Amino acid sequence: MRITAHLICTFLLTCGLAVAQAGAANPASKPDAVLPSESTVDSFMQQTFGYESDVSWKIASIKPAPVPGLAEVNVILASPQGQQASRFYVTADGQHAVLGEIIPFGAKPFAAANRILEKGITGPSRGPKSAPVTIVEFGDLQCPACKAAQPAIEKLVESEPNERFVFQNFPLEMHNWAAKGAAYSDCVGKASNDAFWKFIAKVYETQQDITAENADEKLTAIATDAGLKGAEIAACAATPKAKADVDASLALGKEVNVTGTPTLFINGRSIGNVSGVNETTLKQLVDFAAKDASGSK
Repeated sequence: MRITAHLICTFLLTCGLAVAQAGAANPASKPDAVLPSESTVDSFMQQTFGYESDVSWKIASIKPAPVPGLAEVNVILASPQGQQASRFYVTADGQHAVLGEIIPFGAKPFAAANRILEKGITGPSRGPKSAPVTIVEFGDLQCPACKAAQPAIEKLVESEPNERFVFQNFPLEMHNWAAKGAAYSDCVGKASNDAFWKFIAKVYETQQDITAENADEKLTAIATDAGLKGAEIAACAATPKAKADVDASLALGKEVNVTGTPTLFINGRSIGNVSGVNETTLKQLVDFAAKDASGSK
């Protein structure tokens, strides 16, 4: 997307720095940080993008980064081409912005995230719970990239029947019916694990036909087509319990640094841009994780 490329170019010219740090998935290691104010971030964005009249932004969060001396800023950029979640870091002196991913480091860099996920995953699953590899997808039913990635993910799951696959809801704020879709899918998954996979496949198939105005009607019909009582699913989706379940799934994703969808985790290893990874590479990653898991026993 044009706005993403522009963001990268701009920040690289001004910063020229990326960061890697151990313990990125360990929230206990987060130090106190000096956080920039929203007005400062907004002014920075204005100075950076103000000359492009068709680009706007929303500050999603300003919080301590998982490394000393950095604040993490998440923004949503919007242009006629669409919306894009972007992230950068601000140094403690407040004088520099840093572009790049903070990734875990160490002899077992993905172990911390894997422990968090093993403890926290609650979504519908396929495959044995005792599988050596657990693949977790954080997805948004309104996300076009999630829809585009599903064929590759389905082929991966079909080719690895001895591994476990879990879906976790992660509706993005930029999407106007994603949270409702997540509540419906949560209720469908609790009613029938088998119906859940039919439900999300149909939602992705008809994604462009669903709007904020007709979401209840469309999602209820899809739940019925999946073999459930759609009216009961709709009633469940409107309850505080469904919202709490979706919020818990969102919190789990944020704990392991999910910022966009679809994001896959393979035994804790984050694959943040699934649509940019080919099927062969995904299978290699799963097979490698299985071999690593058997070797560590």
